[in-house]
Amino acid sequence: MESKEKITNPISGYLGILIVFVLIGTVIYSLNRFDLLSGRSFPFPLIIPALLILFIAKGFYFVYPNGSVVMTLFGKYKGTVKSNGFFWTNPFYVRRKISLRARNFETERVKVNDKMGNPILISSILVWRVQDTFQAAFEVDHYEQFVKIQSDAAVRILASKYPYDNFDDEMIEVTLRSGLDQVNDDLEGELTERLQLAGLEVLEARIGYLAYAPEIASAMLKRQQAEAIVAARFKIVEGAVGMVESALQQLSEKNIIELDEEKKATMVNNLMVVLCSDKEATPVLNSGTLHT
Repeated sequence: MESKEKITNPISGYLGILIVFVLIGTVIYSLNRFDLLSGRSFPFPLIIPALLILFIAKGFYFVYPNGSVVMTLFGKYKGTVKSNGFFWTNPFYVRRKISLRARNFETERVKVNDKMGNPILISSILVWRVQDTFQAAFEVDHYEQFVKIQSDAAVRILASKYPYDNFDDEMIEVTLRSGLDQVNDDLEGELTERLQLAGLEVLEARIGYLAYAPEIASAMLKRQQAEAIVAARFKIVEGAVGMVESALQQLSEKNIIELDEEKKATMVNNLMVVLCSDKEATPVLNSGTLHT
């Protein structure tokens, strides 16, 4: 959208102060030339400079760093002042201050369904600022409220694009839990597209909170624990097989003992039980032969 913002160069407020002081001096000097107690009539012409002083005084205003003032005259946009300092303008101008500072905003945690239909709780953190004062002032009503509503809508759309995790399909590479970089970039792009209507710039957008909804959180936790146990067991068995294979190979190479197939099977069974057990193994001493 083409920007309609118009930057204006304001008049220094110190020049207006000087004019006011000159008018005040004129009024005081003129009053001293009249003897009000001598019965002379009041110098009504002095009312004009007095009213002029009050009129000029209404035109003073301040612009702080990273601030701006939007000017309108009888409903017509006259420009925006972004320079900071003390200025004066036409007292008939309606002035609206708009901050250009960066702002933080965190959306409320909303319950939505992810791509797989699982209910989740999600919120986002947004850092934004006003970039175009004309659009912020006139394209939308209450641009702060506009940010809140559009951020909530963007989070809901984002959640429906990705699954929470890849439990149901291990081929999925990007999920809300694991693909944070791409998900955050997608969220930032969605918010940028929505907020540019109000002349707002998105500096950063990211997921602030992510969890399963309470009604399925317990079941999903058990599922995660089960998968973790299975993965750990797989690693244990894989390591145990390698250790047994190495033991048999070294016994054979060093001619420590002759093992037939039955003895090898017994040894493998014992080693696998010891290595894969989740409890400490208790040895049993055999005082006879290997076959008793």
